[in-house]
Amino acid sequence: MQEIFEAIKEASKQIQDVIELGDTAKSENENSTGDTQLKLDIASDIIIEKIFSTIPSIKSIVSEEREDIIQLNDEGDYLIAYDPLDGSSLVDVNLSVGSIYGIYKNDFSGENIIASVYVVFGPRVEMVIAANNEVKLYRLFENNFNYIKDIKLEKKGSLTATGSTQMCWSEQHKKLINQMYEDGYYLRYSGGMVPDLHQILLKGGGLFSYPGTTDRPEGKLRQLFEVFPFALTYEFAGGKAVNGKDRVLEIKTNHIHDTSPCFFGSNDEINRVLEVYKENV
Repeated sequence: MQEIFEAIKEASKQIQDVIELGDTAKSENENSTGDTQLKLDIASDIIIEKIFSTIPSIKSIVSEEREDIIQLNDEGDYLIAYDPLDGSSLVDVNLSVGSIYGIYKNDFSGENIIASVYVVFGPRVEMVIAANNEVKLYRLFENNFNYIKDIKLEKKGSLTATGSTQMCWSEQHKKLINQMYEDGYYLRYSGGMVPDLHQILLKGGGLFSYPGTTDRPEGKLRQLFEVFPFALTYEFAGGKAVNGKDRVLEIKTNHIHDTSPCFFGSNDEINRVLEVYKENV
């Protein structure tokens, strides 16, 4: 699997160049869920596919920007689902964005994810690899990703980041967030999944939530490309990930672009979610 990590490092260097010099305008295309693609999304997707196509151990890939699975090597062992540039609409206002990768075996499902990687493109380029029950942070310096430290969550954090449109929140979610504010939690929400989850990890804990809402009962974030990779990362870091009721990695996937409500955090925060969401408010 090391060759896959090295391929992601190389892709990240090229994507960073595209972000610095690339066109932030919208394209004329839409992705599989109807979102208008930015030219940066397309350029990043092309970079990743080109590099992955050279790795014999990769059997197939699927991008958040594509409709179908792409077969690469019949004898390969690994399947990779990736979001080439999550939060790309934030680039033109100079906020952090990221890439997310889930590495699977056998098929694309939560129970078969074995490793995940995400990359933050911000003031610094950082990569987090979750594998072998460990989470490790690397930082790009002089064209190399250097190991910085292992990441572990505390039992309880102090941050909360919650997405979706507030007017569409359920009564349970309103209660959850109001209770957290009353208990002194700090709001930290950029509109980018990668930087917000990264901040909670590096600050030791808290809660990131993107619930089901009246307009999107099954949530907005995609299981294979976003939800499962971060669920694995948080579990390996000593935290938890749920959909409000069940462990995220036990959710069934019927289609490669399925979405799910999701809550990622340290243990105290996730226990709080489960307690509130079991109530009939």
